[in-house]
Amino acid sequence: MEKIHIGLIGCGSISDAHLQAYASHPEVKLVAVCDLNLKRAEQVASQYQIEGIYEDYHQLLADPHIHAVSICTWNNSHAEISIAALHAGKHVLCEKPLCKTVEEARSVQQAVEQTGKVLQVGYVRRHATNIEVLKRFIDAGDLGDLYYAKASLIRRLGNPGGWFADQERSGGGPLIDIGVHVIDLCWYLMGKPKVISVSGNTYRKLGNRSQIQHYDYYQAADFDPSINTVEDMANAMIRFENGASLMVDVSFSLHARKDSAQIDVFGERGGAEIEPKLAIATERHNTIVNIDPQLTTPGFDFTDSFKREIHHFVQVCQGKVENLCPVEDGVEMIRILNAIYQSAKEGREISL
Repeated sequence: MEKIHIGLIGCGSISDAHLQAYASHPEVKLVAVCDLNLKRAEQVASQYQIEGIYEDYHQLLADPHIHAVSICTWNNSHAEISIAALHAGKHVLCEKPLCKTVEEARSVQQAVEQTGKVLQVGYVRRHATNIEVLKRFIDAGDLGDLYYAKASLIRRLGNPGGWFADQERSGGGPLIDIGVHVIDLCWYLMGKPKVISVSGNTYRKLGNRSQIQHYDYYQAADFDPSINTVEDMANAMIRFENGASLMVDVSFSLHARKDSAQIDVFGERGGAEIEPKLAIATERHNTIVNIDPQLTTPGFDFTDSFKREIHHFVQVCQGKVENLCPVEDGVEMIRILNAIYQSAKEGREISL
């Protein structure tokens, strides 16, 4: 079978996870990279032995030998590039979030429908091993109907700076950057119920805390401590038509004792802790029983999950499997995120 020729657009921090996964895939050939910073694109191309090097993504998309692209650019360019790639006849893996606005999201969906090409949204946590295992328990009815979930991703000092901290390019702070992951994951596991309302809060109290010394933290490829126009933290309550609900809180900057990740879902027959590691609680013979699945990696493994995500994308492009993260899910998540920001701004619950 002919290898799928991949072009990557945007050579910032997250691109390396895509590149490593593609480079190790036997049915893929990396043929082109593109970045506004041509020197950075050249460095990536040299590292991965990629021939095509571009500064303008339109030139990359004009190459008829490229079958599919990964879009790893600023959030405010996701829609524009995705639409152009689809109309250029390319399959698309677009990093989360799908875009910034609901209008943009619907335009991307329209382009998918018009072209018939694949668009997979980069919800990498859906592809984690622990989620695949838990989904089997859920689909078998072992947890019953899931009616409540809560998710918390807390960074004490974790504003990546650069475009992540620029409202215009990112669309927001921790809510749209890391909150999108956990909101999507809980919604997906709960069966993707219809959202009826959201109530949210955002706070800008601490800034990026770049004055902190003696503590290392993640910094974006274009880190600039002078940029910070996004929220420090956000929380929200999301209500669904079937009566289920989801609570979430996320932060870049917070006076917390430690960083933490806690994701849980609860059903009529059992519940599950997803982070920090998969564990299931249920009842057997009138006794509460804890089930600890024996997994090599019971929590979220960043590298392996990206490898599994890329493998899935390749299989979807080949027509072998159904798209686990279709554009419709990306549109719905943008509706939710935008409603949370609107709720925080207006100080009221937003009906959807």
